[in-house]
Amino acid sequence: MKDIFDLSGKVALVTGGNGGIGLGMARGLASRGASIAIWGTNAEKNRSARAEIEAMGVRVADFICDVGDKKQVIASFAATLEVFEHVDSCFVNAGVGGAAESFVTMTDDEWHRVMRVNLDGAFYTAQTATQHMVAAGNGGSLVFTTSGSAYFGQQRGQHYGASKAGLISMMRAIAVEHARHGIRSNAVLPGWIMSEMTAPALGWDKFAEKVLPRVPMRRWGDPDDFSGIAAYLASDASKYHTGDVITIDGGYHSF
Repeated sequence: MKDIFDLSGKVALVTGGNGGIGLGMARGLASRGASIAIWGTNAEKNRSARAEIEAMGVRVADFICDVGDKKQVIASFAATLEVFEHVDSCFVNAGVGGAAESFVTMTDDEWHRVMRVNLDGAFYTAQTATQHMVAAGNGGSLVFTTSGSAYFGQQRGQHYGASKAGLISMMRAIAVEHARHGIRSNAVLPGWIMSEMTAPALGWDKFAEKVLPRVPMRRWGDPDDFSGIAAYLASDASKYHTGDVITIDGGYHSF
């Protein structure tokens, strides 16, 4: 019987794949034999991630790309195709956190800084990948990284939550419109995951004292906790799974 989780011959693009959840996803994809395209804005982190994934025995290429710039997205996708010829799954993971002191003092620049990457960048990336998949005629998988703030109020994070809620709506609309092309579209919703973005909060004793007891598994998540879901969503094991938000949070949002 064919291994439905086998990704040999498949190419996965991971934006923000040079660290955090994105790198955890890349590890899972590579563990099943996928070739990996890493997009990020930090050349040093890109090189480090590339070296790590290459050591797993798969083809890897890294590209500098600011997903909030449509021209860069189009150019980086074209460069990715020059290396790999096709993209079978696209993990729309790149994002930035909010930095407002309060909602009433949030500036236009701060609002647009977050939307530019988290929502506009996701749109540019997903649209470009979908155009390629439709033209290729072989189907594919889109996976968006969203957040619990899409559903629950995050003080000082109105822009962040709005961007992540927008991702879910976009993901579901893509799933409905492009199922006829064999394209699946889903989102992964993380809980509190240890990463460069969350380190200031998770490393703050007062925050940990209040929040960690609300996590039934009694630990922060690790980027590698997303390895399995990435491999699943890129593989034939998920060929009838679309339009869904999959929560990986140690039970946090259930408590």
